[in-house]
Amino acid sequence: MTAEPHLVNPHFDGDRLILEERREAGYVRYAFPGTATPPGPPHALSLAEALHARIWPVGTAEVVLRAWAAGGGPAGAVEVDDPAAVPPVRVRAGAIVIRDGHMLLIRFQEPDEDGPYFEIPGGGVEAGETPEEAAVRELREETGLRGSVRREVARIWKGGRHEHYFLMTAEGSPGAPETLDTYGGTLAWIPVPELPTTALWPRRLSWRIAHWHRTGWPAHPAELADSITDLRAPCTW
Repeated sequence: MTAEPHLVNPHFDGDRLILEERREAGYVRYAFPGTATPPGPPHALSLAEALHARIWPVGTAEVVLRAWAAGGGPAGAVEVDDPAAVPPVRVRAGAIVIRDGHMLLIRFQEPDEDGPYFEIPGGGVEAGETPEEAAVRELREETGLRGSVRREVARIWKGGRHEHYFLMTAEGSPGAPETLDTYGGTLAWIPVPELPTTALWPRRLSWRIAHWHRTGWPAHPAELADSITDLRAPCTW
């Protein structure tokens, strides 16, 4: 048996990244050459295509896309980083609720921070729950809204956590602040076009939600690693 490689050398042909195409359960996933067995046919992706492709392993893809979006591919080898291969320390479910062009978020303001930051309503998946059930429960506990899942749009690995994000339909009005479990935060409706420049966690999801709301939601969940800690830093990858 051949040991799994620890480094890959991303290969570019002009302005396109060369990956191996793999078809799995009705969707296409791409892998860095040498990271999957058996190898798939080569496929060249532009940056615009790669930003919305499912690329494995997701940790390696984050590093490559970050460098590429900044103006060039990474210099030299990149570590093979597959957070999905490690059991998560926590599984989280988040609820994406959009009404009249605004998305419902939880706003936090730390005393030593220059400005607020925002989180998508959600929380840990409890024993015996599915991520979908957890998203419905957390939305009710944190906002007072009663929601139903339309589709899962993203799976994110961040800091040992595996997070599921669902586009949801929600009924009712937000509850009184004293009845909600927002852990010191307050509810806020943010215009969807402002999400890319909002200090929203997880960072790599913010601009994608605005894009999907404008162009259509993905048929299969996006798969992303997110190691960004500065929520006010621009993110386009």
